[in-house]
Amino acid sequence: MIIPTENPNGAEISRRDILKSGAALATITLAPGVTLMAFGGKAKAAGDDGLKPNARWGLLIDAAKCPEDCSACVSACSTEQGWENNGLSTDPQWIRKVTLREKETGRTNSLPVMCQHCEAPPCVDVCPTGASFKREDGIVLVNRHTCIGCRYCMMACPFKARSFVAEPVTGQRTSTPRGKGTVEGCNLCVHKIDRGDGTTACVEACTATGNNAMMFGDLNDPESEIAKAVSTYASVELRADLGLNLGVRYQNI
Repeated sequence: MIIPTENPNGAEISRRDILKSGAALATITLAPGVTLMAFGGKAKAAGDDGLKPNARWGLLIDAAKCPEDCSACVSACSTEQGWENNGLSTDPQWIRKVTLREKETGRTNSLPVMCQHCEAPPCVDVCPTGASFKREDGIVLVNRHTCIGCRYCMMACPFKARSFVAEPVTGQRTSTPRGKGTVEGCNLCVHKIDRGDGTTACVEACTATGNNAMMFGDLNDPESEIAKAVSTYASVELRADLGLNLGVRYQNI
């Protein structure tokens, strides 16, 4: 059995108004240059038209190449998405380093954990407003317009991969709107994917360190590097017993 233990270091709008009419069109500005539109209660962000047909975006993480004292992926995510603590009492963690300990032998691994982008996400199942949803390409997201901050998704997530924004946020990125009173988590750098970057901030940072512990790509494309790696080398899912078919897989744990 593998037991996860945490590494110790490791827009103000009326959402009720949006939910009143399923046929209504609402345009909300969350920050300078950040405008989203809600159609019939579902939000559509610029870039959604860039969805790759039949894709299943995911990550492959090699724990054997992930040093315990390295947090480059965490820092890169924070910078890219704008969730730095900024002195707030709450500490959002879209990605965090954890230590896995094998109970029988005491063997440990250090690895990053984020939203696992489940094929059947529990967060989506329990969300009362549909704010938690999964795109056709497998990316699990939160619609800030319709999130009412109930935090059911946080309780349902087996990986503790979501955070609640309890205080006003500053320094928002135009690509990643955030808001007090809503829940957030790893979006797999959806803005980078939709504009064709072909990678995520965490993978870029890991590659830059020379560790090369993280790989991003289309799991459904047999010609992609990640698909070839998954089909060639043994990998596992966290909490595979739940049968969620995760978009994030790990090696050497």
